[in-house]
Amino acid sequence: MENCQDEINRLDGELGDGDLGITMARGMATIAAEVDELPEDFGMALFTCGKCFTKVSGSSFGTLLATGLMAVAKSCRGKPAIEWTQISQLLEVALEAMKKRGKGELGEKTVLDLLAGLRDDLAGLDTAKELSGAALASCHKTLDTFRDRQAQQGRARFYGAKSVGKDDPGMLAFTRVVEALV
Repeated sequence: MENCQDEINRLDGELGDGDLGITMARGMATIAAEVDELPEDFGMALFTCGKCFTKVSGSSFGTLLATGLMAVAKSCRGKPAIEWTQISQLLEVALEAMKKRGKGELGEKTVLDLLAGLRDDLAGLDTAKELSGAALASCHKTLDTFRDRQAQQGRARFYGAKSVGKDDPGMLAFTRVVEALV
């Protein structure tokens, strides 16, 4: 996230308050500092990651991301691992929790649309290689689909027609996370 912090801040400055890159870099750095101490329990490890974001972020995106991580953590508590085929279902869990917390809906040009695309495009895939390729393609497809739409949610909605032709900062930030994971 440090490598793309300026890119995300710049875009967020055009459609928001300009600090999303900082939020993401701080959150991911906090997670990185905890990696060696993460519990063996997959759910509790995700819960720790969610707590890392709440420690360093007062932003709405950080709160939404932490909400999604914690919802998935709850559904995986007590499991040492998950199957690749479960990724789509876990994205659905995160998506629903984030929709409820942020009072957002699909189609509003937000990270929720990216998560929904990932959920759909990763369904039924059962290998890391399949998931990696599909996840990258899905993120870029969603960015392309929504770029020329007007934002309907978050700070970006206040920019109206100026949001057309620009990527949503949250979608781009999540895409950069997926790219780093792949």
